[in-house]
Amino acid sequence: MPKLRHYDNLGTARFITFSCFKRHPYLSDRTIIEKLLPQIITIRDDNGVKIYGYVIMPEHVHLVLHPPEGTRLGLLIGQMKARASYAIITPEREILKRSNGQPAIWQRRCYDNNCRKPEIVREKINYCHNNPVVRRLVSSPGDWPWSSYRWYQGDRDVPISIDGFEL
Repeated sequence: MPKLRHYDNLGTARFITFSCFKRHPYLSDRTIIEKLLPQIITIRDDNGVKIYGYVIMPEHVHLVLHPPEGTRLGLLIGQMKARASYAIITPEREILKRSNGQPAIWQRRCYDNNCRKPEIVREKINYCHNNPVVRRLVSSPGDWPWSSYRWYQGDRDVPISIDGFEL
C-alpha cells in the first residue's frame, strides 16, 4: 500500500478525516465518544494545535486543525488514536479484530487536506456541521451533539471548545 504524503510545513489549517476499522459504527456509543474527546483536546493542550471545527460521526471523525509550524500532524493523530484505543478497548466490549488477531478501533490511516485560504477553512468547518444533516441523522446541525456547530452559535457548553475562527 503506498504511503500517504503529508505536507506538514505549509503553515495552513488542515482538514483531517479518520475512520473506524471497517467503518464499524463504534462512535454511535456515547461512552466510546467520551473516551475519544479528551484525546482530541490533548492534541491542543499538549501540542499547541488550534481546533477550529469538528464532527464525530458514527464511523468517522472530521477535524479542522491548525498545527504550529513543524508539527507532524499525522504522528499526533496516530498517537491520539492509540491513546483512545487504549481507553476504549476493554474485555467486556466487543471489538473487531485485524487479520493478526489484534483488536482494532481505527483504520490505520488518516487523510488530510491543507486549507490554503480562509474560505477553504470555513468550507470545511461548514462541511463538518452539515455532515449529520446530509446523512439524515438529524434535521438541523444544532441537533447533533458531537460537532462544533453550537459553539459557533454562541453555546459554550460543548464537548470541545473551539479556538475560534471567523465564519
